[in-house]
Amino acid sequence: MVASPVPPRVESSGPPPATGWVPTGALGRAVLLTGLLLIAGVLLGRVDLVVLAAPFALGTAYALRRRPTVLPQVWISGDDGHLVEGGELTATVTVGNPDQLDYDVAVVRSRISPWLRVERATIAGATAASGARSAAVAERPFATAVPTVAAVDLELTGTALRWGRHPVGPAGARVAVAQGLLVSRAVITEPSRVRVYPKTEPFDAVEAMPRAAGLVGAHHSRRPGEGGELAGVRVFAPGDRLRRIDWRVSLRARQLHVAATLSDRDAEVVVLLDVLAEAGRSGGVSGAASVLDTTVRAAAAIAEHYLHRGDRVSMLEYGPAARRLRPATGRRQYLTVLEWLLEVRAESSPHEPYDQVFGPQVLSADALVVVLTPLLDERSAQMLARLARSGRFVVAVDTLPADLAPPKDRGWAEVAYRLWRLDRDTMIGQLREHGVPVVRWAGAGSLDEVLRDVARLATAPRVGR
Repeated sequence: MVASPVPPRVESSGPPPATGWVPTGALGRAVLLTGLLLIAGVLLGRVDLVVLAAPFALGTAYALRRRPTVLPQVWISGDDGHLVEGGELTATVTVGNPDQLDYDVAVVRSRISPWLRVERATIAGATAASGARSAAVAERPFATAVPTVAAVDLELTGTALRWGRHPVGPAGARVAVAQGLLVSRAVITEPSRVRVYPKTEPFDAVEAMPRAAGLVGAHHSRRPGEGGELAGVRVFAPGDRLRRIDWRVSLRARQLHVAATLSDRDAEVVVLLDVLAEAGRSGGVSGAASVLDTTVRAAAAIAEHYLHRGDRVSMLEYGPAARRLRPATGRRQYLTVLEWLLEVRAESSPHEPYDQVFGPQVLSADALVVVLTPLLDERSAQMLARLARSGRFVVAVDTLPADLAPPKDRGWAEVAYRLWRLDRDTMIGQLREHGVPVVRWAGAGSLDEVLRDVARLATAPRVGR
């Protein structure tokens, strides 16, 4: 994204921008030395001391013949492209000189998020590179000269390691003029947020939806109508299209028969994100994934898959914030989903958020609810059970890292960890007994088998009372 220039703010309040210049030690030493030589020459009656002080006085006066009137300007801009995890990052810190006086030296420094690894920084033709930490390149000071009514760019190039809104900045600059006799106060600009979208893992589900309720779409429903899925051959009836006539069967039976098809309909997919707990340590796009990393990347992949098929996709948060994204279709909805996922945060809550999240008229009875949960909180399991008892089609995706290391502290920590694992496995078994399939996220084909089972349950006859 490109950040618009923001007005610079002075580090300390008080003096206006036009007087935000202070003398340096060099000016103080020059004035002190000139004064001492002149006083000594007058008191001692020595002309040579006065002649020796003349160059210092003339040089100082010549350097201060023109004084700056405004402070420098600093702003930050970033790449406006679609930046994904692992993609190339480009950001620019610009120092502008709006004055009619050249800046002898401008010292620029900027902070940057640890999830944005800066590998190269270029300013005024000079390049600094580092393969270690990004702070070694981005947060080091850079010095350059800035001509009159011009700007110099500090270009930062690197890699985005993790999804989210990461700050580039704040950035500050101080400049020296009058041959180093005057220096400006620090001018600091607000940070610019760089949007890094989650990397969508490959995902595909070829099985039919449990219940497609729309009018048009890509899923084969169980209702007869216009579509591409053959449902059988039946006797011709008024209203049938002539192009549906099966001439082989008609000639053999000596009666017109038509090929019956199933209508193609769309479906609504609700992706529910359990944000009550976080576990694991995130290592970025090429490292280990935490619960939040797996949740966000899986949600982006599922939404991309079903939106590409023409389905309606909505998002829900099971947590204290209870954020919700209304169902919609198309590429605009996919971009909205990515923006919505950037604000996902794990936050615990002592209250039960079920009634707040699943209020009246929130979930459709025909929607497929895909719940991304680590099952670290007992309320998450209760929420899944209540959804299943309400008659909705629920699929639970386990987002807990498989390689979650047990604690190595002294005492009974490791034993408690094993007992917690056994209790969690028992809870997953009870959910499956209640008709909630639980599957671990593994990218492509993760939900294919479980969707097949859910579709079979939807077509099974139900016992009526």
